[in-house]
Amino acid sequence: MVYDFHTHTFLSDGVLSPSGLAREALVRGYKAIAITDHVGAGNLEPVLKVLIKECEAISRSWDILAIPGVEITHVPKGTIDELARQAKAMGAKIVVVHGETMAEPVEPGTNLAALQCPYVDVLAHPGLISEKEAELAAKNRIFLELSSRRGHSLTNGLVAQRALLAGANLVLNSDAHDVPDLLTRELAHRITFGAGVPEKQVSKVLQENPLALLRRLGLISER
Repeated sequence: MVYDFHTHTFLSDGVLSPSGLAREALVRGYKAIAITDHVGAGNLEPVLKVLIKECEAISRSWDILAIPGVEITHVPKGTIDELARQAKAMGAKIVVVHGETMAEPVEPGTNLAALQCPYVDVLAHPGLISEKEAELAAKNRIFLELSSRRGHSLTNGLVAQRALLAGANLVLNSDAHDVPDLLTRELAHRITFGAGVPEKQVSKVLQENPLALLRRLGLISER
């Protein structure tokens, strides 16, 4: 089974509709997919309004859990806490923050602001994450992302190393914008192992941690 908590549709900079993306994911073995289009202060409400309706219909009709969420992207770091709080209040089941990837000019301090926020669930592609930030992720139970996306994946090795040392939870996400970006079970295993995660812990990253995240989100029972 494949779990993916970071994807995009044509509601931001992706190609497919939410249902089109979910259908493509389903036939590739996905069990759950979070649709997390890019948002800021101006488009948070309209994007979520559509995603909540789309994900409800998808989950009701097909054998895949579609999770409505957002990726808070390129916003002033001081606004992250309030935007994440608003997103959850509006019905977002998952809040992802666009971390300090080496591939884009994200404001320094974004990682720290996200990791201090109780409404954030996943810090995406955190780039050259510090030991302190990894420890904060572990303390606040925020999941750190290994990314399969070109550019964002450049620091997967460091992210994995720091997360494992700090005891922070890792998840692998696709950051998919189109069909070729979606994961398969084999590709997910290779990327995770290639990031330096010991083979005996790969299944934890790909299976156990996603279930732990789903429990955190209240989408499956604690049992």
